[in-house]
Amino acid sequence: MEVGDRKGNFVLPRFSGHLWSCKVTQATKKTFLSSLIASLAVLFCSANIAAGADDSQSNNILQPQGLEHTGVYALREMDPNLTGAGVKFAVISRSYTYIDDEPQNDYRPDISHNCFKISQFSFKDQAKLPAGISTHSTAICSILFGEDPNAFHPEIGQFYYEGTTPQAQADIYEFEHFVLNNVFTQIPPDADIITASFGYPFELPWTRGIELLAESYGIVVVASIGNGADAHAPVFYPGAGANVIGVGVVDSVNTEDLATNLANFALAYPEHSSTGPTDDGRCKPDIVAPGNCLAAELNEPNSYEPTGNWSSFSAPVVAGAVGLLVQKARENPDLSPAVSPNGGNCVIKAILMNSATKLPYWHKGELQTDDDHASPLDYVQGTGMLNAVGAYEHLVAGLYKPGDAPTTGWDLNLLDKTQTPQNSYEIRLNEPAEKFITATVAWNRHYNTEYPFEPAPEKDCNIRLELWAIDPDNPDNDYLLDYSDSSVDNVEHIHIAADASYTNYKIIISFSNIENPKEPALNQRYGIAWNVQKKQETDNIFWYDINADGIVNEADFLIMLYKMLNSTNSPDNYLIGDINPNGVIDANDLGAILDNQNRQADWLTKQEDKAE
Repeated sequence: MEVGDRKGNFVLPRFSGHLWSCKVTQATKKTFLSSLIASLAVLFCSANIAAGADDSQSNNILQPQGLEHTGVYALREMDPNLTGAGVKFAVISRSYTYIDDEPQNDYRPDISHNCFKISQFSFKDQAKLPAGISTHSTAICSILFGEDPNAFHPEIGQFYYEGTTPQAQADIYEFEHFVLNNVFTQIPPDADIITASFGYPFELPWTRGIELLAESYGIVVVASIGNGADAHAPVFYPGAGANVIGVGVVDSVNTEDLATNLANFALAYPEHSSTGPTDDGRCKPDIVAPGNCLAAELNEPNSYEPTGNWSSFSAPVVAGAVGLLVQKARENPDLSPAVSPNGGNCVIKAILMNSATKLPYWHKGELQTDDDHASPLDYVQGTGMLNAVGAYEHLVAGLYKPGDAPTTGWDLNLLDKTQTPQNSYEIRLNEPAEKFITATVAWNRHYNTEYPFEPAPEKDCNIRLELWAIDPDNPDNDYLLDYSDSSVDNVEHIHIAADASYTNYKIIISFSNIENPKEPALNQRYGIAWNVQKKQETDNIFWYDINADGIVNEADFLIMLYKMLNSTNSPDNYLIGDINPNGVIDANDLGAILDNQNRQADWLTKQEDKAE
């Protein structure tokens, strides 16, 4: 099972992928690479990064900075009432110690820590042993609920510590107690959100039972996806579950300065963040978020320590953002369908995924040049990194039924094979040039209500998502701009540039045209979200700064060479490194590194200025 609070250093990417496109022998490739190294490495100069503590930081700095990076703090500035008040979490925590496979009931956060002085916790366990405290649970709960206006770290200085939802309530459940008393009995917890930062590599009755809770009661379930190849972690359940929001981790940058690392983040890397597809071919994760957060330290009421790049700590970042959305939806009756017990979890999932920020190298499915219509998500990023402000803007844009709709919105609706086999949402772009249209639809998979909660495919339907460019004056000019139609996923996602020649578009939800003889169900409830935005920045330094140290130099060039060699040996593995998107890592990508040599990130320049 996943241990989320392990510490580890940043590890340079080790990827493998597609063969070269040119038809040359292996020996010729290696000769070429050796020559390339000798002739081009001299173009680089090494960079010594000045690092050190900045004691001048004031206590108006907020931590964890991962919440700043994902827009949680910015959202709170937009709407100061969003503190998690009135929202309740069920936090599922493993016992930290096991003896002869028996949990020792040490699952609780250390409530003596300063950041929990106002926290509203209750605890649920089997009470066979005296309850103990857990490093893992303490860190997770501090990211979710902590608040400490006078926090301090010797390498960072003073700061204001504030978790995602400091005024939320939480029941902290010992894992086995939750399984026996809530999952196997199918009695839902008294909570709006279930979150778990552990997992198991296989689907089991308890993982399916959690998915059934989400399906039956509309509860949003957020879980970590696993800690990647370096931790030998596959895609973990329940995060890998169809009805669960599975969260991967975005690594912090790799410098010698702790404050810089905790404030700046790079990409999700397969070494530290488990990747899809699942054993049954579904895309996971659904979304990613920073994991290296300052968190409360066990048995040290005044102390905080960095968690490291683990998905255990990215999950509470996302779960907390969900809590803010739930609070807002509860406050406004017009938004209440987003928290409906009948499919509300699908709306929140669609909104969260649709608003995510695409990081460099995002693409659907396997590495290739064409859009993958059968794989809706990126196997490392899902739909991208959490964007709390974007998710909020999606939510407050409001619910719109099929027909004319604004450029941002959502809906909770039903497809019925006999009455409404298709729903469409028509949007208009006054200035379509350099705009991207994004749409996401999510729905629940179904399970038998009796243990062991086997899948119930007879209740399932498969949905297809299409985006059409429309000519109001001549329907013959209408054409299908993009579509997403997986045979196994219960989410479909489109992210594509608008056609500058078209101002009118139609988003169509229908039953999939993929033949499935096991699909007799007549209807399916779904949540959908869509928006239009300007083209995202494409010149992000992390296209080229492969080791995330803030400067493009010889080290990045050599890593890319290694990737290039390794891709010839393992062409089926997942790749990050195709800068020039032609479906392979080749000399074009090496050239892109050369073209950006000595380029520095803004945050590294600021760090060096402070050191001087």
